[in-house]
Amino acid sequence: MSTLVEIRDVSKTYERGKQKVEVLHHVNLDIQKGDFLALMGPSGSGKTTLLNLIGGLDSPSGGSISVGGQRIDKLGGGALAKWRAANVGFIFQFYNLLPMLSAQKNVEVPLLLTALSAAERKRNAAIALQLVGLADRASHKPTELSGGQQQRVAIARAFVSDPSLLVCDEPTGDLDRQSAEEVLGLLQVLNREHGKTIIMVTHDPKAAEYAKQTLHLDKGTLVEQAAA
Repeated sequence: MSTLVEIRDVSKTYERGKQKVEVLHHVNLDIQKGDFLALMGPSGSGKTTLLNLIGGLDSPSGGSISVGGQRIDKLGGGALAKWRAANVGFIFQFYNLLPMLSAQKNVEVPLLLTALSAAERKRNAAIALQLVGLADRASHKPTELSGGQQQRVAIARAFVSDPSLLVCDEPTGDLDRQSAEEVLGLLQVLNREHGKTIIMVTHDPKAAEYAKQTLHLDKGTLVEQAAA
């Protein structure tokens, strides 16, 4: 198995007024292609910061981050946005669906950045919705869907452009247990059957059990690595 994400001596510092707050301290981490990794730790431990760095939503203050052999910490804003669109699918706690668009149109959104025709976008979105079990809800708007269904639409949107990496920030944090298990089972299918590398931030030990391995962050430092 080859390494997809390579993090070397990464630190992240934020400035709050005159105060500097170091959120991540010299983190080193390799994530293999095809892994399903859960990131756990108390609030403020740096989990989401690390996730955002890996997904190219933020840049480190020091150190290097390579994804698929590409040094993303060296990319400028425009190049980083293009890289994200081609390589990363994002799944958030609160779905981030566009309320005026149908499930179908929401899933199509990442494909608007590609050279696909309208017919190809529609077909690819339909396939993605079928995979998450929502082919019969394609014309429904988010308000007509349950929380679990909305998150499944968000998952379809995340993988419709066939990214190599899915980054998930508390993807079950707003769901009841049954909906959470459906969503986690779907992520497992994407990992095991479709080869997607998944990095998931979670507070929930039950959610972490779906991952292949769990890493713990505490005060910006990786403190433990346990194989599932």
